Amino acid sequence: MTRRARRGDPEGKRAAPLELFYDLVFVFAISQVSHLLLEHLTVAGAGRAVMILLAVWWSWNYTTWATNELDSETDAVRVLLIALMLASLLMAIAAPEAFGSKGLLFAGAYVSIQVGRHLFLTFVVAAKGTIERERAGRILIWLSVAGVFWIAGGIADDAARVGLWTVALALDYSAPLFFFRVPGRPRLAGETWDLATDHFVERFGLFVIAALGETIVLTGTTVADLPLDVVTVTAFGGAFVGTAALWWLYFTSTRELGQNALTESSSRTQLARDSYTYGHVLIIAGVILTAVGDELVIAHPSDRLLPAQMIAVVGGPALYLVAQTALRLRATRTVSGLLVGGALACVAIGVVGAPLPGVAVSALLVIVLVGVVVTQEVQRKRPTQDVRHSTAGARQVVGGWHAE
Repeated sequence: MTRRARRGDPEGKRAAPLELFYDLVFVFAISQVSHLLLEHLTVAGAGRAVMILLAVWWSWNYTTWATNELDSETDAVRVLLIALMLASLLMAIAAPEAFGSKGLLFAGAYVSIQVGRHLFLTFVVAAKGTIERERAGRILIWLSVAGVFWIAGGIADDAARVGLWTVALALDYSAPLFFFRVPGRPRLAGETWDLATDHFVERFGLFVIAALGETIVLTGTTVADLPLDVVTVTAFGGAFVGTAALWWLYFTSTRELGQNALTESSSRTQLARDSYTYGHVLIIAGVILTAVGDELVIAHPSDRLLPAQMIAVVGGPALYLVAQTALRLRATRTVSGLLVGGALACVAIGVVGAPLPGVAVSALLVIVLVGVVVTQEVQRKRPTQDVRHSTAGARQVVGGWHAE
């Protein structure tokens, strides 16, 4: 029997090498979403890209919740992750044509991931009569019901497919809000889930890294096919600095705030659900949209941006800052005026930047992002300095010439 890893080692669990290997598929999946949006930069294309992203995210997210409580070094879990990895690769391959000829492949791969994983959790991992089996079984019911709509959508034609998959996503994304309530069964409390905080935060941070890595890859492959003139190099430099700023904003501040809040929270499951399961998909969406905007600018740096292109170029950084604001609000119950101001500045650039070439719009956005990073660093370090000065003053009063 494969046992849960959390109990007895509450804070020492870290991501296993196989989990990192598993994540490689999702670098490709994110790339597929980016290219889908690039090729269909319309309202309908954006809506379909969002649906694909939500499905990709949901499959990865549920697996992360599962491995948070499992020992990933056991053979049974290794086989599970490798099987999920294969199905995820098929899902990513089908993603660009998910609303065309490969709809059933996409839906079938997604459902096999979701249902297959929780069949394993219900009947292989969990012993009969345990809360683990009860919990996994209820999740399996929700995933199976949603799976009917996924498969039906994969068989249906284009218009009906959108409707059926919308229903499927609504079921998938509403289930955690109700703690997977099943009629006739008692409610599950948040404490039913046993969270290994370090592992959980690390895994979601690694997915952010994967998304940022795809941005770097897209930037590099685009520049590699172009002559390295001044304008192209400028656009490339702006894209790189902008991506670095996104990394800085998350990993030097937001990630730490989220981890501290999760560690100290009396309702950790609800906080993890809100900030990570739901909140982090906005982070990933912002990164993907930024990557698309960077590619558009680098490919034609001297051209003015069309309205749809402007929305993509400006929307990526703006959405990322809005997501950061939402995560901080949920973790600390405070609103960051700096992040809100940065998001509004990005929107303002989109409004006034229509006459400017793409490279100039990108440069202004990078200035905003770097300005937010620098200001945030100053604000983060100022309280520490103030405390240090106050402590030194107290020592002078008490200790006279012995003060430091």
